[in-house]
Amino acid sequence: MVNITHKQNSLRKAIATAVLKVSKQETIDAIKNKQVPKGDVFEFSKAAGLLAIKKTSDVIPDCHPLPVEFAAINYSVDGLQILIRVEVHTIYKTGVEVEAMHGASVVALVMYDMLKPIDKAIEISTIKLESKSGGKTDLKFAVSDLKSAVVVCSDSVSKGEKEDKSGKKIIERLQQLNISTSDYLIIPDDIDVIQSSIKKHVADKFDLVIFTGGTGLSQRDNTPDAIAPLIEKEVPGITETARNYGQQRMPFAMLSRGVAGFIEGTLVLTFPGSIRGVEETFNALFPQVLHVFEVRVK
Repeated sequence: MVNITHKQNSLRKAIATAVLKVSKQETIDAIKNKQVPKGDVFEFSKAAGLLAIKKTSDVIPDCHPLPVEFAAINYSVDGLQILIRVEVHTIYKTGVEVEAMHGASVVALVMYDMLKPIDKAIEISTIKLESKSGGKTDLKFAVSDLKSAVVVCSDSVSKGEKEDKSGKKIIERLQQLNISTSDYLIIPDDIDVIQSSIKKHVADKFDLVIFTGGTGLSQRDNTPDAIAPLIEKEVPGITETARNYGQQRMPFAMLSRGVAGFIEGTLVLTFPGSIRGVEETFNALFPQVLHVFEVRVK
């Protein structure tokens, strides 16, 4: 199965359809009048479809078990065709497209099985996904023109004793979102130096500045202490989200002292210094945090 542990829960929806075609009007009449020998076709097939939706991961090997928060199965008759429409919702890390299509398929098969004694020429066709929503695919932002900077706050890296990996990882992840990094800087974890750096980036009209390192509890972890007094509009939900995401994956994320907010028109984010902390914080915040630039423009 595909690893989805890095993803976040979100509301995800999918609608799938299938078409069942009978060969004569008498079959449609028997369905509507509930005269099919095996029982009420619509109700029996709906029950089977609901079970199929919930059991999708049992029969599709790469599907993850997930909570089905809502499922609806509806029918419409057009001549000799019955359109089966299945809608599924979940709040989870992955979508429900396959669940919806599996439900539609089973509904059609159950209908076929119930109707075959009275109609030998039934056809099932056009099982397809009509729509889906939720997840990062819905989060599209015009970010190619953002001016961004990455600042590494580390005494050991600035002295050349260690190689920077965290800053480079942030640059790599930004590039995946088509955001180029205009400035990449390595500085010691010193309050005056950090404040001087951010003031220069603000003066140079940077849209986004990400600091990595110095968010912990050691005596030389000064990044939040340097940046917090300069923030004019705090966005506490950013750091709350990052800490909550990290806490679900390791027990020490609550100790991160990261801060986030705007200094004039510059969004300042503070990431942990470890490569794991960077990856988790980026996964927690991006791309949805980019919505702040759309909000600020309006």
